Amino acid sequence: MEQLLESIIIYGTAFLLCGLVIFLYVRKQRRNSGIVREKIEKAKLEGLYEPVSLHPVIDVNSCIRTGACVAACPEKDILGIVNGKATTVNASRCIGHGACFHACPTQAITLCIGTEKRGVELPHVNQTFETNVPGIFIAGELGGMGLIKNAVEQGRQAVDNIARTAGVHHQADYDLIVVGAGPAGISASLTAKKNRLKCLTLEQDTLGGTIYTFPRSKIIMTSAMELPLYGKVKLFETSKTELLNLWQDALSKNSIEIKENSKVDEILRKDDYFEVKTLNGEIHTAKSILLAIGRRGTPRKLDVAGEMQEKVAYRLLEPEEISGKEIVVVGGGDSAIESALLLSDKNHVILAYRGNAFSRIKPRNNERIVKAAQEGKPEIRFNTTVTEIGKTDITLLNSDTGEAVTIPNDLVYIFAGGELPTQFLMKAGIQITKKFGDAILKH
Repeated sequence: MEQLLESIIIYGTAFLLCGLVIFLYVRKQRRNSGIVREKIEKAKLEGLYEPVSLHPVIDVNSCIRTGACVAACPEKDILGIVNGKATTVNASRCIGHGACFHACPTQAITLCIGTEKRGVELPHVNQTFETNVPGIFIAGELGGMGLIKNAVEQGRQAVDNIARTAGVHHQADYDLIVVGAGPAGISASLTAKKNRLKCLTLEQDTLGGTIYTFPRSKIIMTSAMELPLYGKVKLFETSKTELLNLWQDALSKNSIEIKENSKVDEILRKDDYFEVKTLNGEIHTAKSILLAIGRRGTPRKLDVAGEMQEKVAYRLLEPEEISGKEIVVVGGGDSAIESALLLSDKNHVILAYRGNAFSRIKPRNNERIVKAAQEGKPEIRFNTTVTEIGKTDITLLNSDTGEAVTIPNDLVYIFAGGELPTQFLMKAGIQITKKFGDAILKH
């Protein structure tokens, strides 16, 4: 009898402990789900819930609630768990790292471009990355894939496909012209060298493409990638400078030169080859073309008097060498905020934004700008636009009050986004289609 009683007590205690653990676990899950729901409601109010570009889509029937996707996301608060299932929270802040996609153990995540309501314009390409114009290929950000690792892979695959017809005789100067020297373009140039193609790479700015325009301290999140003729590269957090040094090292070791400051203006079909014209008057010919340019194309201008002056710039280089200046930074995105913060250390900076609050910026940037604004570094002026840029001053208009003020000014940095190269593509005969929730990466 005593033994039976002892067994009842032991098993009863065990059941109670198990029940307590389950109760605490369920309570914690409900509490966490409640927190995520609150974040979702906040995201909807702030206009951050709906994705604007590449974003994860979760198959709730395949999700087994490991939370691996949430933990893997380097941006934080893009994904959350509600009632044990993964869901998007601030989808518009997703920048397409793809870490969640690779971390999911049940392959429940697909990376998509656009939504059922909001389409994204992309050029049409087939599985070999060739457009509707035979001989013109597209890889990287322009095709919807901004993730560095995948852009590198696309550049390699596209040129491998081009190389299969490289032996065909043609009248052009080059087998291939690569337009753009970002991740996809650099990978393509290396792959062309590997395949012994006669290749010319043109870049409208400088090596690195859009990466070069990031502020120096910009952190680039990526993962291990295979760089042609260079080997496997493991990068999880690196600065812009470190990444550019990597590109330069890979190119110099293989004796590849990039023709910088050569913006392509027009691509024309000529018999069995293409004629490529640049804005500086040069004409090059090639059997095949690979477009590895960014989706943002040319920096968007304000179209105000005085904007063509030398003191106006659309990217920030060497911010640590600028000091003692009166600076106006225009814009409300991540680039504008990061640049204003960098410049505020040694200068008086005004961050002018036409909206009444920042939206669609990274959580870390939001925290930093809120804290910095409390100290007045930078000075933030919402509902403000630039109406005129003078040699030593600038005029700002407050849309709420209608008041215009002219203040001393040495430098102006404009981060108003970029104009999509749609006209350039259509002029070359490339079809543009609107993607509504189309899968870019799926298992």
